[in-house]
Amino acid sequence: MPQDREVSRRDFVKAAGAVSAVAAAIPAVHGAPAVQKVRAANDQVQYGIIGTGSRGSYLLKHLKGIDSGRCVAACDINPENLKHGVDTIGNNPKQYKDYRELLAAKDVDAVIVTLPLFIHYPVTRDALMAGKHVFCEKCLVFKPEEVHALRALHLEHPKQTLQTGLQRRYSYFYQTVKQMVDKGILGNVHHIHAQWHRNMLNKPSALWTMKPGGEQNIANWRVYRSMSGGLTAELTSHQVDIADWMFGSQPEFVMGLGSLDTLKDGRDVWDNIQLIYKYPNGQKMTYSSISTNSFLPFFNGTRPEMGEIIMGSEGTVEMTVGDDVHPAIAWWYREPPKAAAVTTKAGEKKKEAYVAGATMVASGAANGPIPIMTSDLNFTGKESFIDKEVKFARRWLTSKGVMVQEEQRNPVDVELESFFDCCRTGQAPKANVEIGMADSVAVILSNQAMDEGRKVYFNEIEKMGKPAVPGKKG
Repeated sequence: MPQDREVSRRDFVKAAGAVSAVAAAIPAVHGAPAVQKVRAANDQVQYGIIGTGSRGSYLLKHLKGIDSGRCVAACDINPENLKHGVDTIGNNPKQYKDYRELLAAKDVDAVIVTLPLFIHYPVTRDALMAGKHVFCEKCLVFKPEEVHALRALHLEHPKQTLQTGLQRRYSYFYQTVKQMVDKGILGNVHHIHAQWHRNMLNKPSALWTMKPGGEQNIANWRVYRSMSGGLTAELTSHQVDIADWMFGSQPEFVMGLGSLDTLKDGRDVWDNIQLIYKYPNGQKMTYSSISTNSFLPFFNGTRPEMGEIIMGSEGTVEMTVGDDVHPAIAWWYREPPKAAAVTTKAGEKKKEAYVAGATMVASGAANGPIPIMTSDLNFTGKESFIDKEVKFARRWLTSKGVMVQEEQRNPVDVELESFFDCCRTGQAPKANVEIGMADSVAVILSNQAMDEGRKVYFNEIEKMGKPAVPGKKG
């Protein structure tokens, strides 16, 4: 029926309201909800997924091939989304319309939260209070007050895994580049540039296209500030996390410019943003996201939309995590070696010959690109003659651009499998709560910097969203 297909924002908020009965429905120890124990056959983690729309169903396609977890429950207030999610996973999980009922289910060890951003925190909060492990897609929180609330809540539930969906942390290529940075192979890394450009005029995105009903239609959540962090939350969040990772710290401040110039259909989020992040020790990341052009000036212009460039005094890496069509890729360019000073017989420094810019560029290009190889092309010393020749051939073809190195495993598969491992072992995820919170803070403050047209310092978050102390001036 038509009324079943249209889910209003009001209905969604009502379904995701605060709950007090959930914790009481779970057996408690010393007044606190018990952490759900992994007890399925073969040590599988039994999980429920809350939100089976576009992202939820995408993850379910990957989850279908991961044996360490088993979907026993699925929840969505939209019947069509729920059916699609259940059909995608294919093992007939129990279906729920109210996520609170799913959280009360004793056979659910963990939950995967793939909902609109503005409702991430309430559902994650309730899941932790119900004793569940949680995988929540980025961003973990939406508002400043939720930053402080989730940090405090997680401290009260230290034995529960809380992981955020930043899959680049689980990519072989990104992990390799991080090692190159840490080991000084790229020299002093002081600059990163990242972009995520799309042409939503020539290739409209169903997720970002305005649908009937405006702000009351939950399907439009990405294009309204009341529910979304816009391009900053949906795209920048992935790439500012890479800068945090490579630089080894959070930014000191952010400044930027956002505007709504082209997609004027009633939305109130920017359709293009440009940001500059200043990190300690003079490190900076520049960032761009636009909606009218998808060109990526990396990899000789052969790839679209998204990528990062890591620049050091001894070399540069271009990389992208790719998508379902384009595999992940990383190219390493070495800087030309330092020119040796030429001296005369008397020991006086000789005037250096003029070198044309084109020659300098050619010289630099001669030192790259070097494709970063996946581990299957590493030499172990145990190869047969044929195996060794095959690896040499594949390396040579890759260096010429004839072959493209692919991740041996999709980072999405790796992050989900890692989540289940952490649920079983109690180990901290690579994309843990502090990494997820830092990423959320970057999104909140970046949007503030663009809205207010000023430099916003990251330490400002410590005073934002907290109740004023009586008698104390701010």
